[in-house]
Amino acid sequence: MRPETAGGHVLLQLLLLLAAVLTRTSANPVPRATRLPPEAKECHLDRFKSLSPQETQAFKKAKDALEEWLLKKDVRCSSRLFPRAWDLQQLQVQERPKALQAELELTLKVLENMADTALGTVLDQPLYTLSHIHSQLQTCTQPQPTAEPRPPSRRLSRWLHRLQEAQRKETPGCLEASVTFNLFRLLIRDLRCVASGDQCV
Repeated sequence: MRPETAGGHVLLQLLLLLAAVLTRTSANPVPRATRLPPEAKECHLDRFKSLSPQETQAFKKAKDALEEWLLKKDVRCSSRLFPRAWDLQQLQVQERPKALQAELELTLKVLENMADTALGTVLDQPLYTLSHIHSQLQTCTQPQPTAEPRPPSRRLSRWLHRLQEAQRKETPGCLEASVTFNLFRLLIRDLRCVASGDQCV
């Protein structure tokens, strides 16, 4: 056998072996270190870009009943818990779910306390929907096992501190009023913004 023919034969065998290895690797890819464990739930927020007509109607009915109830109580508050400056677009995209989660937790806590009153029936559907959204947010805000924790921005830290302090300092009536008047901004602006990801600009 001529030397150049033998060399070509060896080269052909090496190329065939390399092709076989690459095919096997693509068929059985090595899992990435950042992939969530199999038991972890997936993060699904896309569907909350808009609520169903039935959900929207339930929230409108609840808000009307809450406002009428607060009017009878003659609640007077000197400050706004959710000021006009509360805009999730001002936060980094990865921080927005954390801010919405804190906003939702306060809203759920206040509305659940109000559900023990005569408003219980009208709040059932909104509370169910808010709880479902909150559970999805908890999944989306869980840190990845290999991700390095990022310190929150000053703006996010300030907002989270404001919500924590409000629960300690504000009267129940003012918390109820703040949550009621913020309800549709939470659903239409904040939730939609988080569900839209980096498209919310």
